[in-house]
Amino acid sequence: MTNRYAGMNGSFSAQIQAFADQAKEAIDATLRDIIINVGNSVITMSPVGKPEIWKINKISHEYNQAVAEHNSKLRDDPANLTKAGRLRPGRKLNDGMGIWAPKRYVGGRFRGNWMFSISTPDNSTTEAIDASGASSMARIVNGAIEFNAGETAYITNSLPYAIPLEYGHSSQAPNGMIRVTVARFQQIVLEAIRNNQV
Repeated sequence: MTNRYAGMNGSFSAQIQAFADQAKEAIDATLRDIIINVGNSVITMSPVGKPEIWKINKISHEYNQAVAEHNSKLRDDPANLTKAGRLRPGRKLNDGMGIWAPKRYVGGRFRGNWMFSISTPDNSTTEAIDASGASSMARIVNGAIEFNAGETAYITNSLPYAIPLEYGHSSQAPNGMIRVTVARFQQIVLEAIRNNQV
């Protein structure tokens, strides 16, 4: 007579191991999502230099806006327009003040200097201009893929003006980037956990 239970055991070890493997994958995925979302937060909140809003250019910018508004209002009066719908000669103000910026200045270097590393901070900088933040975001996503639970991840920006920008030097980020992200950190974590439940 054969035993119908031959070869079977009462151990749950295989199921427990499968759950443990699944849980570890979920933990790693959750941590990677947290890193990516933190990186996205600091990058998108990072100011991109706009010379027209710098204090030194405030009067020039306001004057140029007033000229543009004046010319726009002229278009509201049909007497100022030709049959083709253009402003009559001599009506439009062709005046303006220059906006000062360093020679060949292009905003976006700060956004382009967010670095990602595991175990030790990456204090390097780059001259690359990345106004959209796409290159910095790609660095963080590519680095996060290699991250595993138990390791330490770093997102750094080592430009000398990073600290002043964090503490309100730019009107585009008056509350900084890191401090705002830290204030939202619990929300970021809970969202990542929800997205990676076992």
